[in-house]
Amino acid sequence: MNDMAGFDDPLLIAEGWKSEGRDVALATVIETWGSAPRPVGSHLVIDGEGNFHGSVSGGCVEGAVITEAMDVIGSGSARMLEFGVADETAWRVGLSCGGRIRVYVEKVD
Repeated sequence: MNDMAGFDDPLLIAEGWKSEGRDVALATVIETWGSAPRPVGSHLVIDGEGNFHGSVSGGCVEGAVITEAMDVIGSGSARMLEFGVADETAWRVGLSCGGRIRVYVEKVD
């Protein structure tokens, strides 16, 4: 059995960060259309200092999700985010061939 099993699991990271007293938000991919780099169910965990672990997309989308997560931590109000990109500009924000993703961001209590 691997002692490191689950070490990279964002949900376990979130649990660990909470136990350290950090404020934490969890972002989850809940829907995708077209090309999306990460599948439904992918997670990104963010703490109140802006540290993060995991991935919901990459590129500028990930940066936008982290920024929104910081606001969610501050307000305590969950948010539904949607990112959609036309094929010709998709590469700039990390959606490789156009597509859309919907990400739910919530504070972990």
